[in-house]
Amino acid sequence: MNTLPSVALGSQGLQVSIEGLGCMGMSPAPMGTIYGPADDAESIATIHRARELGVTMLDTADIYGPLHNETLIGQAIAGRRDQYILATKFGFHLDEQGHWDYGFNGRPEYVRTSIEGSLRRLKTDYIDLYYLHRLDPSTPIEDTVGAMSRLVEEGKVRYLGLSEVDADTLRQAHAVHPLTALESEYSLFDRSVEENGMLALCRELGIGFVAYSPLGRGFLSGEIKSPDDFAPDDSRRYFPRYTGENFYKNLELVEKLKSWALTKDTTPAQLALAWVLAQEVVCIPGTKRRTYLEANVAAASLTLSPAELAELDALLPVGSTAGEAYPSFS
Repeated sequence: MNTLPSVALGSQGLQVSIEGLGCMGMSPAPMGTIYGPADDAESIATIHRARELGVTMLDTADIYGPLHNETLIGQAIAGRRDQYILATKFGFHLDEQGHWDYGFNGRPEYVRTSIEGSLRRLKTDYIDLYYLHRLDPSTPIEDTVGAMSRLVEEGKVRYLGLSEVDADTLRQAHAVHPLTALESEYSLFDRSVEENGMLALCRELGIGFVAYSPLGRGFLSGEIKSPDDFAPDDSRRYFPRYTGENFYKNLELVEKLKSWALTKDTTPAQLALAWVLAQEVVCIPGTKRRTYLEANVAAASLTLSPAELAELDALLPVGSTAGEAYPSFS
């Protein structure tokens, strides 16, 4: 039974459900697990349940696992490929064994190598939405997107996107080949795309916006009360927002959200998702369990009034989160 409406993502013709499924947490990460260990059988069941609930877009990347996530999804969608919109990403430099050397690669020859690997692991002959995951500072964006555009011409990719780039890069790339989506972190917990103008620029250019980590990497769920709640190998232990003094400063924000959610007879997670959807973007909350998936989908039916949105803006204003989004790899 489909419960989620579909919307146009960008102006190039791609239609997706207003919520996709972020699959990153179903696999290990280069620095450890993300959100604790996953179970392949439950992950596959979650992917199948997502489609029953009207979720069409699956978001993955070659770096997730690395390589494991795409392989898992290929297994999950076997025999039902046409029911899903597949979005995957490349750009972290992986060797043939899938090891990341903490570098980035957007060279045309690597674009070719990457797409062939993704197609093989996903067991498909085309990708619906292919993103450059991170900018390679040593390769002109025109060269990278030029190579990606040739994949569209060959029918291996339908639409193109970028992730976490600045305004100049987005404009330059869009001039080479029309972009369908920009994927960036966006939530009540991280509103930097409002501050730096990227959300407004996407609207100006007709590029769809896909919000990842709409629950602040799970922190806005209200279920994390201490750094000890993170498993020993949970990657969030390395992220500045969830360590030291920053953890407790940010926990105060979550407590405010929890209190407000109680007055609305909902959960802080569902409230946070409803806020993101109210910004007229597509979001991809990640989960590896059917229970959380069903709760996330239910959030799409929660409507917030202009007054309620204003209250949330005041509760967690732009710039209120303590700490950087990512650890430094330098």
